[in-house]
Amino acid sequence: MWDFSTDPEFQQKLDWMDAFIRDEVEPLELVWGGKVHQGLKGDLRPIIEPLKDKVKEQGLWACHLGAELGGQGYGQLKLALMNELIGRSHLASFVFGCQAPDTGNAEIIAMFGTEDQKKRYLEPLLDGRCFSAFSMTEQTGGADPRTFKCAAFPDGDGWIIRGEKYFTSNADIADFLIVMAVTDPDADPRRRMSMFLVPTDTPGIEILRNVATMGERSGQGHHAHIRYNDVKVGGDALLGERGGAFAVSQARLGGGRIHHAMRTVAAVNLAFDMMCERALSREVYGGRPLASKQLVQATIADCHIQIQQFRLMILHTAWLIDQSSTKDARTQIAMCKVAAARVFHDVVYKAMHLHGALGVSSDTPLARLWQQAPLMGIMDGPTEVHQSSIARRLLADHEPSPTEWPTQYLPHRREAARAKYAGPAPT
Repeated sequence: MWDFSTDPEFQQKLDWMDAFIRDEVEPLELVWGGKVHQGLKGDLRPIIEPLKDKVKEQGLWACHLGAELGGQGYGQLKLALMNELIGRSHLASFVFGCQAPDTGNAEIIAMFGTEDQKKRYLEPLLDGRCFSAFSMTEQTGGADPRTFKCAAFPDGDGWIIRGEKYFTSNADIADFLIVMAVTDPDADPRRRMSMFLVPTDTPGIEILRNVATMGERSGQGHHAHIRYNDVKVGGDALLGERGGAFAVSQARLGGGRIHHAMRTVAAVNLAFDMMCERALSREVYGGRPLASKQLVQATIADCHIQIQQFRLMILHTAWLIDQSSTKDARTQIAMCKVAAARVFHDVVYKAMHLHGALGVSSDTPLARLWQQAPLMGIMDGPTEVHQSSIARRLLADHEPSPTEWPTQYLPHRREAARAKYAGPAPT
C-alpha cells in the first residue's frame, strides 16, 4: 500500500540518486551533453563507465525490468520516483542504464525472446555493452501500423526484409535493430506484422540520412531514414510469433510511457523553479519584483497546480500497474501521455515568457526545452490517438438514455420520488 510516503530504505536510495545526479551527472552534461549520442566510443566513455560502476554498486542499474524478467523488481511506482530524478539530465539515463529506446527493447526481448536471443541481445544490452533501435514508423503512415509497407518475405528457413523506415531513433549508434515488417498482408490488421532482431552490420541495411529535429543542424540528427535492401536474416531473427508484432509493440510501450511521464515532471519542475526564481529576482518599475504582480502570481499558482495534478496522476497510474497490469491501466497510461504534452507545453512556455529575451536565448535551458514541446504530442503516437482511445474505453462503461429525455431529467425524477414516498406535492 502506498500512502503518499516512501519506505525509509528506498528513500535512502532516492536521496543517493538525488545527490549523485546533482553532483556528478548534471555538471558532466554541461560539458559533454552534446556527445550523449556518440555511443560507447570517444572521450565520454572513460568518464561514464566509473559513474555506471557507482550506480551498479547501489543496485540501481537497469531497474526497468521486473523480477520475473530478471530485474530488480522495484515495480512501476518506485521506478516512477526514480525517473523523476533521472529526468533532470539526459545523460542520467545512460549512467543508470535506462535510456530510451533500450529500456523498451530490453523488456520485449525479455518477454518474447528465445534463450539464444536473450543471450545474444539482451545480456549485452543490460550490461551497457551495446545500444539498440526500434525500427517501426514509416514515412507514409507514421505510427499507424495498418498502413505499413516495409515487408518480410519467407526465404527458405529465413526471411528477406525489403522496404523503408523513417525516424528510427539512435540507429546510427545501435548494434542491432528491432524491425517491424509486414509478413501477412491479407491478415487481420493486428496480425499483419512480425518483429525481427537484425544486427546493424547485416548486408543490405542502408541509412539514407540521419534526420535532425528542431535545434539540430541538418544531417546531425539521430533519427534515421533507413532502406532495407533485401536484408537476409535467419529464422532465429523472428521475435515472438509470426503476426505478433502488434502485441509485442504494445507490451513495449506501457511502462515506458510512465517512465517518460515522470521524466517530464523533472523537466517542468526545472522550468517552474526557474520561473519562481525569475519572479523574485527581476525588478519592475518602482523597485518591486515581478512576483508582486497578480498576473505573475496567477501564472505561478496555475503551473504548480498543473504539475501536481500531473504528478499524482502518474503515480496513481504506476500504482494501478503494480496492482494489476499495464493492460488494465491502459486508459490511465493514455491519460498520462496526453497530459504530459499539455503540461510540458504550458509550463515551459510560461517560464520562457517570464524570462523575456533571456528565455528564448541559448543562455538558459528553456529554449532547448521549448524545442521539445512539439515532440511531446507526437512521439509514441499523437495526442489525438490517445484521446480517442481514452474516450472509447470511457464510453464503453456508459449507456444511452432509454428515452428521449436524459436520465437526470428533473421533472421525471421528482415524479418518481413522489410515487416512491407517496407524499403530497409540496406547496
